[in-house]
Amino acid sequence: MTGETDLAKMLASLRVLRRDDPVTVVTSPTPVELGPGIEAVIAEGEGQTVVVSLAEAERRNWPIEFRAAWLTVDVHSSLDAVGLTAALSSVLADCGIPCNVLAGYYHDHLLVPLERADEAIEAIEALR
Repeated sequence: MTGETDLAKMLASLRVLRRDDPVTVVTSPTPVELGPGIEAVIAEGEGQTVVVSLAEAERRNWPIEFRAAWLTVDVHSSLDAVGLTAALSSVLADCGIPCNVLAGYYHDHLLVPLERADEAIEAIEALR
């Protein structure tokens, strides 16, 4: 398996990248396909969870309850690495910043309240 497993090395080298477009998270009882503005789809028993750009949610008339910034943790962590998610969520919890985590093959992605994105980035990058 590729990727870093040493927590100290991951924290020392991490950077946080912020996507330009804000997103929201909605649920859909019917299937939704990935496409323009549809950033992630997660199948759950109750329906699909959809991470969608605010613009696309508005276009589809989907309810917007959570306006979020999408942050990408730019360190290639291994899927069996231990501690990175805990370190990230702990530092954000200490700041009172909600965080929803999506794990990708190459990077972890964090959805944080739009108005607290800069504060979240600063807190995470202070872990270096």
